[in-house]
Amino acid sequence: MSKLELLAEALEYVEQHLQEDLHTEDLAAACYCSKSTIEKLFRQINHISVRDYVIRRRMTKAARTLIECPEMNLLDVALAYGYSSNEAFTRVFCQTWNCLPSKYRENRRVLELFPRVRVPMESGEENFMSRMKFDISELYDLFQSRKNCWFVCCDINHLVPINEISHKAGDLAILESLHRMEAVAGEDDVIFRIGGDEFVLLTNSEDEAYAKSLAEQILSHNGEPIDFEGRKIPLSLYAGIVTLGKKVGRYSEMFTELQTVIMQAKYESDKRKG
Repeated sequence: MSKLELLAEALEYVEQHLQEDLHTEDLAAACYCSKSTIEKLFRQINHISVRDYVIRRRMTKAARTLIECPEMNLLDVALAYGYSSNEAFTRVFCQTWNCLPSKYRENRRVLELFPRVRVPMESGEENFMSRMKFDISELYDLFQSRKNCWFVCCDINHLVPINEISHKAGDLAILESLHRMEAVAGEDDVIFRIGGDEFVLLTNSEDEAYAKSLAEQILSHNGEPIDFEGRKIPLSLYAGIVTLGKKVGRYSEMFTELQTVIMQAKYESDKRKG
């Protein structure tokens, strides 16, 4: 079994057992490999342990449940994702989202902090291992209905040095990036993550000026710091806009186009600076 096949099987197993008491040993046994093999593979792809991946996936889905199921109280949501008390669930939720579950629910917008990792078998192991992609296929119907609307694509400027301080600092940078996009988004706009430090805001507008305005507002906060354990770390984003039209119909082509916009935004920004 190739690394990609093993990873695909492992990720599927995780998704099917997120609401159970899932341990790395269980995952390794289900995939007929050693615990060290599966841990090494997850760290190679996500730079985090199996346990941390499971927690982030649970808390991403729990956050969606908080918004989409307002009739469920906090304990119901906690129990649904394997936590026996509000306290245990709240502690893990805060570690992931940097806010209380009740506060997140007040925002009434779903943010895809850690979507499922996508394994494109045709990409080749070396290519995939060097660039993580997220599975946003559940948004397919939305993409189709907004194929002529504008996307605002963002990327963190130099996330690696922030991660070198601490991966927790990197997590805060990712959260802050999502929050900056959320702060300018319209009521019907949707925000999701497509890569390790790449994000997209899908508008509900065919007005290019509206998309440009959102990008400019996001960029206006460049240089403002995040606070990590008393240390001020400046955070800046790149931003570009695009409308895809018929290209929305093909998943891989859409991903490529969005990432091309991000690369172009980086190029233009660096060119202006240099």
